[in-house]
Amino acid sequence: MSTTTTRTPKARATPEKPEPRSGALTARVSLGRVFAPVPLEFLLIASTALLLTGFGVVMVTSATTASALSRGQSPYNDGMQQAMFALLGLAMMFVVSRLPVRFFRRIGWVALGFALVVQLLVFTPLGVEVYGNRNWLRIAGFSLQPSELLKLALALWAGMILYRKRNLLSKWQHVFIPLVPVSVLAIGTVLAGKDLGTSMVLVLILLACLFFSGVKLRIFVLPVLAGALVVAALAITSPNRMGRIMSFLDPDCDYIKECYQPLHGIWSLAGGGIFGRGLGNSIEKYNWLPAAGDDYIFAIVGEELGLIGCIVVLLLFATFAVGAFRIIRNSDDPFVKIAAGGITVWILGQALINIGVVLRVFPVLGVPLPFLSAGGSSLVAVLAACGVLLAFCRTLPDPSQVALRRPGTARGAANTPGSAKRRPARPNHPRAGR
Repeated sequence: MSTTTTRTPKARATPEKPEPRSGALTARVSLGRVFAPVPLEFLLIASTALLLTGFGVVMVTSATTASALSRGQSPYNDGMQQAMFALLGLAMMFVVSRLPVRFFRRIGWVALGFALVVQLLVFTPLGVEVYGNRNWLRIAGFSLQPSELLKLALALWAGMILYRKRNLLSKWQHVFIPLVPVSVLAIGTVLAGKDLGTSMVLVLILLACLFFSGVKLRIFVLPVLAGALVVAALAITSPNRMGRIMSFLDPDCDYIKECYQPLHGIWSLAGGGIFGRGLGNSIEKYNWLPAAGDDYIFAIVGEELGLIGCIVVLLLFATFAVGAFRIIRNSDDPFVKIAAGGITVWILGQALINIGVVLRVFPVLGVPLPFLSAGGSSLVAVLAACGVLLAFCRTLPDPSQVALRRPGTARGAANTPGSAKRRPARPNHPRAGR
């Protein structure tokens, strides 16, 4: 008599319940995500922001040693403050870079409202007037310039409004309302403090957002003309502003009254020559050049590091421009294009205005050089804006996919509309003979 025994089959891993990964594999996958390659735009913007910020701390320290000693302070006092704000701004830049784009789309009204409330505080006892401009707050011994925060808030808010109305921008009513009235209110709070330079930068941000939103040219020209007329009227009605403009146009202006600062800025650049006097060896910073560490920091760069140092600064800004405009070009998100355009024109336009003032191409407007000029408000706001650009970089499509979408390239020709109709059927395909 034979007996048969049955064996139970071994349990097999079903597709529905995959076997758990080992710890080593999980760690390898996690590290792969951490060290995944970042877009080229991210590298260009982050590296130039770091280099310009570090260079700015060094130049502010060098340019303010004499003025700090004359006040009875440590010669490194202003440089240490700038370094502290640089660390704060860089930390904020990388924190902001991790935020999703939908966060920036939703905070437009909140950011602009908060910035306006803080800007209005300059007309309270907390406000401080400097060189005739009431655009600063003095809180706990620190100075704060709210208009710097307003620049970033306006770019994000305008991007949000134009993004939501992207299908209605062919009609001027939807372009102008609520964009123009609210923007006029925001810029008016700065003009009320008699700060024309910052107001012009805010107008540039608004015009850049309109331009990159793709509105029709006839609609775009109207705000340009209106802005030019307002700036001309404000210049004519102010004797101080007209004096600076006329001194800019007059080669024989009064040295003591109107031309003291512009002439010393030019002499500082000329004294540096090609290679400069050497870091820390500026002569103009010994109370000859007003605002040596602020609006005229580029003149100190030229005096101490010469033409070579000025070219390096310009090349760094050019590299930043390449990375920023690549975001605008390659992004598929209209909000990213508009907001990035406003931020890019703000930073680069303000840099061009500041350098043009030092070179006497423009009259004195009183705007700082981004990343380099002394001032915590300006530095933190610019670095936070760079963080927004870095967050936009994370949403860019893969470069290979961008090349596939472009008509006119070898790979993009196969993806142009109508290309599928021109493809012949393969002979071995089951439907080829039907």
